[in-house]
Amino acid sequence: MITKIELNELTYGIVGAAIEVHKALGPGLLESVYHKCLKREFFLRELAFASEFLVPVHYKGIEIEAELRCDFLIENKIVVELKAVDAIAPVFEAQLLTYMKLLEKPKGILINFNCENLFKEGQRTYVNEYFRSLPDR
Repeated sequence: MITKIELNELTYGIVGAAIEVHKALGPGLLESVYHKCLKREFFLRELAFASEFLVPVHYKGIEIEAELRCDFLIENKIVVELKAVDAIAPVFEAQLLTYMKLLEKPKGILINFNCENLFKEGQRTYVNEYFRSLPDR
């Protein structure tokens, strides 16, 4: 079982990868460009990831074909959603929290590349009930 400390260390690595991409490219590009570059950065950092996969939705005993696509699942532990928008709308936060719930993952990171300073204003981290049940150490 993973601990909160290990999850926080993984978060640090993910955000560091995003900062590296942002430093190289800056704001103003399409989300798809940042996505491809971040895939490369995760590979270089030897982070295991799944990219753009369908999120299963189960409803009353059946799986619904909802066509929900998650940008990244890192080390099968942290959901990462990318944006390249002027401002983070509440619907983007709701999307990430829902993916975390459907995938039963304890942590998620919302990254917006359309900003001047990705560390200060371009990323937000979220936790849920799965995180709260993890051991600290």
